Amino acid sequence: MILTADGIEVAADAADGAQAVDAVRRTRPDVVLMDIRMPVMDGLEATRRILSGTAEAPRVIILTTFDVDQYVYAALTAGASGFLLKDVSPEQLVAAVRLVRAGDALLAPTITRRLVERFASPERVAAATHRDLATLTPRELEVLRFLARGLSNAELAARFQLSEATVKTHVARILGKLRLRDRVQAVVVAYETGLVTPGGRP
Repeated sequence: MILTADGIEVAADAADGAQAVDAVRRTRPDVVLMDIRMPVMDGLEATRRILSGTAEAPRVIILTTFDVDQYVYAALTAGASGFLLKDVSPEQLVAAVRLVRAGDALLAPTITRRLVERFASPERVAAATHRDLATLTPRELEVLRFLARGLSNAELAARFQLSEATVKTHVARILGKLRLRDRVQAVVVAYETGLVTPGGRP
């Protein structure tokens, strides 16, 4: 599917997670399409290794057979930028690669919220305490709180009576201060740190 797309080059493919980690180190791609269930090393561990320790790591899209899967949640917390179902159309797959390459999140915040509500646990919350929300201003905390509830930039702008450009600046600063790749991870962090609670009102 990818080979037929204009402007996208397939740098490598791999049969298992260990090969994927090695291929990423050799070819330094912009985007990785990662399966979860693989021999030798699964996709979750491969994703952790690919994304750890470097600011120039590629963006990872997880491929899964289920739209709500505990492995998907684990992949997001490991740093993946979103996930796709394996029955995705060629057009959707190509669009997803381009979207993630451009720095956007592939996963709608409402879907991420559903994953967090289903799979978040006290142990995971405790593991997330390294995210120092104290670095955020009161306005940034409010933006993050409503971003985690699934509001778009336009909806955030309307709620706070700001321009969309100002909202984008707030979101960019939130991601930078919390060392996050995209809005997907911001939603996960908002739930895991208790800033937003499952079932709570916006």
